[in-house]
Amino acid sequence: MMLRPPRSRSNDRRESALDYEIVQEQAAALSRLGHALETALAALSRYDRADRDRNGGPEVETSMHPCREQLVRDASDALWCFVVQREACGLRDQRLIFRAYNVPAEVQNRMGVFEANSRRRTSS
Repeated sequence: MMLRPPRSRSNDRRESALDYEIVQEQAAALSRLGHALETALAALSRYDRADRDRNGGPEVETSMHPCREQLVRDASDALWCFVVQREACGLRDQRLIFRAYNVPAEVQNRMGVFEANSRRRTSS
């Protein structure tokens, strides 16, 4: 028979409080990143709408303007950060994000792609 030393109930309360704070921080981070994704997608959408109005039609050029390219890059980075945070919270289905936020295919395809001279790159 194995005997365990008595546990104080105060440890349980401390662990519970810590767990609560961790979950609170995860939710807050998820909210911030979701807002950043919404903002980036809205900026891209505004640019595309303004571009269509300037050119007078739905035609999209195959070569991207550098400003639009940056907006797509920003949106894909925001999407990547949001997906990683959701996965850290145990939410694994990315398709829900793509539908709920109406993420364009070009942003989805670029998610997780970082340039060689990107500020996110770490030295080896």
